[in-house]
Amino acid sequence: MSLSIGIVGLPNVGKSTLFNALTDANALVANYPFATIEPNTGIVPVPDPRLQKLAELYKTQKIVPATVQFVDIAGLVAGASQGEGLGNQFLSHIRSCNAICQVVRAFEDPNVQRVDNQHDPKKDIEVINTELVLADLQTVNNRLPRLEKAAKADPKLKSEFDALLKIQESLNQNKPIFSNPELLTTNYQLLQDSQLLTAKPVIYVFNIDESDLNDKARRQKLRELVAPAPALFICAKLESELRGLDEPDRQELLASYGQKESGLIQLIHAAYDTLGLQSFLTAGEKEVRAWTIAKGATAPQAAGVIHTDFERGFIAAQVIDYNDLINAGSEAAVRAAGKVRTEGKTYVMRPDDVVEFRFNV
Repeated sequence: MSLSIGIVGLPNVGKSTLFNALTDANALVANYPFATIEPNTGIVPVPDPRLQKLAELYKTQKIVPATVQFVDIAGLVAGASQGEGLGNQFLSHIRSCNAICQVVRAFEDPNVQRVDNQHDPKKDIEVINTELVLADLQTVNNRLPRLEKAAKADPKLKSEFDALLKIQESLNQNKPIFSNPELLTTNYQLLQDSQLLTAKPVIYVFNIDESDLNDKARRQKLRELVAPAPALFICAKLESELRGLDEPDRQELLASYGQKESGLIQLIHAAYDTLGLQSFLTAGEKEVRAWTIAKGATAPQAAGVIHTDFERGFIAAQVIDYNDLINAGSEAAVRAAGKVRTEGKTYVMRPDDVVEFRFNV
């Protein structure tokens, strides 16, 4: 399954700088609003050291990692839901993303313009969330009259109409849907069908100064602005410096700032956790590959990610734990040790599964 993350925020908060660092791209970075007009898109491999080890074991040169698509979307301003800035053009790009990465300016730089000449992360977050709420409210208000009419003709739609009224009530109170877990849980399919923006998972990325990377008090204060949503603290300037460095130099530079992982790895981990995703592996002489599935997916569902025919004709899955395979040194050795399992249709996939599917179509 594909994973797409939209990078959003006010103009000049560091979205394009972060996008370039994450994707090693060259999106325009400029000190004026709306430097990004059309969304920039970058496909990034998910770092996974297991793949190289499997490639060495199976003696293959072809490694296919899982990927994440990042979309750098034009800066949002107050009034976007009514057409200000790039308005609905901006909002339409968000609808196609699985999750939203909201970049919040938390750095000081007099040389980088601010839209309102203020420095208030809390206000910036409120502007973004309010515009997303207003856009959703417009969508709901447009749909409600049609659904009300349909529910009179088909009583089965009455529960859907009532649910949409509850969603409307929450939005009228300027509450994003993601802030109401009960609404999310009980109306999941309706929210998906309606493509409501505030129903998408949000990861907050505070773009901070290098000096604040290890300032626990500063980070905690920012984290409290968005709790319980996940919050990351990344210095886009530092991420830019990491570009082009080989791995030892990257790790040395990160360590000099007290960091263990790059912003890319932090964001990917946060996205997988937020969206409830995991990866399983396939391996052989032709290639080793990582596949992204939802946590809790069964073996047939995982097979369907490779090809729909695999799910339709699923017979069984031969499963080896990655750690058992590496420790044994070969598939033959792990088989001799009796650690190869045959699993059926009800098997729930695990993150370290190395799988070969058997199917008949």
